[in-house]
Amino acid sequence: MLPKFRSIAFLSAVSLFATSSISLAQGIDLPEQSVLEAQLAELNQNVPGSIFALQPFRNAQALTGEDGTTYTLTSLNPHVNSWFVLEIAPEGGRSRFAHFENGAPELWNVSLIDEDGPTLLIEGDGDSFACAPWDDGELEEAQSSSLPFAPVCDWSLFVRNPVSGSRTTREAVAEFLRDNVVFGESIVNLIKGAFFEDAFMVSSEGEEEVEEIDGVELLGNAQLDSTPNMRPYMGFDLIGTDAGAMTAGAWYEVDGSPGIYASVMQPSMIANDVFQVPGANGLDGVERRADVYLVAFDMARFDIGYELGTDHPRLGWSSRPSNRHGQGRGPDGFDQPDPLVRTGMVNPALVERVAATFTGGFKRDHGAWRFGDYATFNYGHHYGFMQNGVLLSRLWPNLATMYLTLDGEVGMRTWTEEDEAMLPDLMFARQNGVAIIEYGVPGPRVTSWGGGNWSGDANATLRTLRGGACVRTVEGRQFLIYAYFSSATPSAMARTFQAYDCDYAMLLDMNSQEHTYMALYIHDEEGEEEMEWQHLVSGMAEADPDNGRVARFIEAPDNRDFFYLLRRQ
Repeated sequence: MLPKFRSIAFLSAVSLFATSSISLAQGIDLPEQSVLEAQLAELNQNVPGSIFALQPFRNAQALTGEDGTTYTLTSLNPHVNSWFVLEIAPEGGRSRFAHFENGAPELWNVSLIDEDGPTLLIEGDGDSFACAPWDDGELEEAQSSSLPFAPVCDWSLFVRNPVSGSRTTREAVAEFLRDNVVFGESIVNLIKGAFFEDAFMVSSEGEEEVEEIDGVELLGNAQLDSTPNMRPYMGFDLIGTDAGAMTAGAWYEVDGSPGIYASVMQPSMIANDVFQVPGANGLDGVERRADVYLVAFDMARFDIGYELGTDHPRLGWSSRPSNRHGQGRGPDGFDQPDPLVRTGMVNPALVERVAATFTGGFKRDHGAWRFGDYATFNYGHHYGFMQNGVLLSRLWPNLATMYLTLDGEVGMRTWTEEDEAMLPDLMFARQNGVAIIEYGVPGPRVTSWGGGNWSGDANATLRTLRGGACVRTVEGRQFLIYAYFSSATPSAMARTFQAYDCDYAMLLDMNSQEHTYMALYIHDEEGEEEMEWQHLVSGMAEADPDNGRVARFIEAPDNRDFFYLLRRQ
């Protein structure tokens, strides 16, 4: 069954957004209701057919210059106000495109005006300035640079450029970041000086102060029958350990990273009461003894983001399902994101706030069903994903989905048709298989290899290295927990997340430390020293470019998608 966006509740919510005073007073607003309904119908087709057809809230402004060149600026989602596409179409010539990312979407509005010719207007907090980067060569210079994010218009916008993980690109990015972020004056200060004074001070005004808690005490201990001291090969510096020894199932604060906690255990230690809950298979002797490392984030202290890799997940067909519509190169009718650009790294304006990164979900080829009922409809249930409010692959019912809303809610749930009413509120979403834990107990497909699309290692062994995540709420405080399983089946993952009282849990990726990568970042508050990073497991350092001298996802583009945590200011 195809996802549809036609429910009365959804259209009513969209109508409210379109007419309410909450919508953007400046910049590019939502389209008129009739246009919105037509674009929703376009999305609802069996095969939307283009990247623009996946964006029901898109709206555009167009102006023509004296020489006949038409400039069209499209906001892909005015709710989020982050991504824009500029098309420059010379009269009788070939169009060229630029993909812009708003440097501060909560603050700046962007529109196209006529000021002695087509010009961008950047507005925020009562201040504004005009910018036409195509007139003075700034846009051409930005697009020809080696930078994944090239600043234009006094750093208010970044041009997203197509890049690869080549050594030349890495060196250019590292030099750019070290000149503008790691040492001396930060990008934030550069923006403030170039645009208007105290912009970021004003943007954070009125935020509630985070209540201080003892996260170790609040998280408590996992449900274990055995709690020996363990000496894990964990790469984090922890507070409160006994000369590096950790009590199994207990939590420890990471030194220099307030609000981040670590724990270790083995599935054999899990309380018998947990195993009495039906829904998972028995565990073999190997996975019972295999270490599990967990990292918890107090989400009152962090914002979270999601970034697609330069290559993965792709947009075309997975080789797995035979159920295809035969209309185009992928389940949505295309296999390339053009004119959108995937950079595979964090926007440099955010680097000083980055606290952690961990890899996302499966590649596209593994991200669909070959066997079982889910292979027979919805074209094989290709895992969907959205970034910065922009759909790049449709979200399908029945799939485990991690998402972020505009009001900051981090959620995990099994997606349903009714959940499509959330589309106006979504910042990002990433689907990956089915639930490991749902409502606190093992998901209904944990024991079904084909039905759950759990995959295995290169030898088709179900027990393998796996990464997963869960959400847990304790006394109104939400924690996001990442878990690294050195060797586990979905059943071992389910029992572990059960023992840690998770509300919902899902698989991320598997089979190598590159695919289950996680790192924390330590910043010098005085800005005098380089950023340091620590890996959850030392072997993950091998995934960092240039023999570990360049931080993966931060200082170099990567081909895989990932999540990142930003410390709130």
